[in-house]
Amino acid sequence: MGLRDDLERFREVGEQRREDLKEFISYGDLGASGAKDIKIPIKVVDLPEFRYDRLDMGGVGQGKGGTPDVGQPLGQPQPAPGDGDEGEPGEEGAEHEYYEMDPEQFAEALDEELGLQLEPKGKEVIEEVEGDFTDITRSGPHSTLDFERLFKEGLKRKLAMDFDEDFVREAMKVADTTPDDVYRWCRENNILVSLAWVDDEWTRIPDDERDTWASFEEMEANVERTTTVQRIRRDGLKEIPFRREDERYRHPEIIEKKRSNVVVVNIRDVSGSMRETKRELVERTFTPLDWYLTGKYDHAEFVYIAHDAEAWEVERDEFFGIRSGGGTRISSAYELAKEVLEERYPWREWNRYVFAAGDSENSSNDTKERVIPMMQEIDANLHAYVETQPGGTAINATHAEEVERTLGDEGNVVVAYVSDPDDVIDAIYRILSTEATVE
Repeated sequence: MGLRDDLERFREVGEQRREDLKEFISYGDLGASGAKDIKIPIKVVDLPEFRYDRLDMGGVGQGKGGTPDVGQPLGQPQPAPGDGDEGEPGEEGAEHEYYEMDPEQFAEALDEELGLQLEPKGKEVIEEVEGDFTDITRSGPHSTLDFERLFKEGLKRKLAMDFDEDFVREAMKVADTTPDDVYRWCRENNILVSLAWVDDEWTRIPDDERDTWASFEEMEANVERTTTVQRIRRDGLKEIPFRREDERYRHPEIIEKKRSNVVVVNIRDVSGSMRETKRELVERTFTPLDWYLTGKYDHAEFVYIAHDAEAWEVERDEFFGIRSGGGTRISSAYELAKEVLEERYPWREWNRYVFAAGDSENSSNDTKERVIPMMQEIDANLHAYVETQPGGTAINATHAEEVERTLGDEGNVVVAYVSDPDDVIDAIYRILSTEATVE
């Protein structure tokens, strides 16, 4: 067997494992697995291994009697016992063993099989840690003063307020002007000078220099005005006008580490019309969803609600087998789900999934008047309804169609139809792929 043959067998083994997973979800004995240990029956296959081809070994053979004579033909290698054509093909059925997975491995395998990209969202804050010093506040210890920022703010103010003092003093030597005239001329020329400074400097101009220039225009034509950069290069920075309002203190960014919590509310119709085949389809759809979400999230909790005309909370072991002879009022389950979620699983801390299943039969007007408004009212990552109706939808089974028609465009509502086990994988993909697209 060559390398290419071995690689091909490895590929076939991987494909077989995926087929075993799909077969297990659709037809396998789900009861052999627990909530957190998943046992998938697989066909026993021999793992590939490398072997020498005895017909192509080469090398020096041995003749009869030890060392061969020159020209003596070498004997061909004989097939090893068991390599010949003797014996008939086996007629025994394929053996099975269990391949054990935890929910995280199951989620990875299902992601690979279905091509899903569901990324859990963090909700509950479990720890706050200090990150880099990137947050800025107006107060703090002197050791955390952002001096670089303070210097930049002061420098910007210096540049904005700076003006050529010598140039303005020359303007004070224009004939027949007053301090107000000089101040107004400065403003017109975008020279940021205060009237108080002009008044103070006005008194310092010698009387014999008052009439040096006949007009401002003559002064500007004969006196060179220097820029701020030129003055800084010439004289340096004598002072920078820092102000307390420029002070900022650096604090470490507080990073919230969140745990991705999920609560899954599973709702099942247990009324008289939900016979064994329908119940089995519910189990085949909900159980893998439970495993998948358990594997995806850091912390997962499950609520199981059974209902006929009334609703009550049950344990997981009871959920799939329970049966009632009563009528059906689906809204009773959503009323209980809303109560449970509000009391125990606040939306700000928990990712919430509400999955319901049944044969789509419901009491008159209950879907339109009660269920649909409550689905819109209950905050959840995803609302899903799975219709389990063997052989196709019955005439009086309209709940799924009404929900899909009314809420199908909501983005976080999906309806799936399961009429036999072959539909289960498609239903799971439809539900989980809808969640993957919800932001």
